[in-house]
Amino acid sequence: MVQLLLGLRVLVSRFLEIYRLALLAYFLLSWLPEASDSGLGRLLERICEPYVSYFRRFIPPVGMISFAGMAAYICLAILERGFNTIIIFLIRLIG
Repeated sequence: MVQLLLGLRVLVSRFLEIYRLALLAYFLLSWLPEASDSGLGRLLERICEPYVSYFRRFIPPVGMISFAGMAAYICLAILERGFNTIIIFLIRLIG
């Protein structure tokens, strides 16, 4: 059971790490109009925009700068740490 929880922890952590890198690339490409219209830009938009748009509903842009992406990135990091904490707690509880 412990090995299963450790495997789940690694799998979820890797997925969230890859998704955070995709978010970072998406944010950087949004500053370059030509890059946002590329195939990679459109792919990242399809992957990242549903998540980021949730934050855009609650965090309005300040001038020309949107802080929704930063909030989305930070929330994802907090979610990962919380998940890891729960898994470690379960491992200590079992073992």
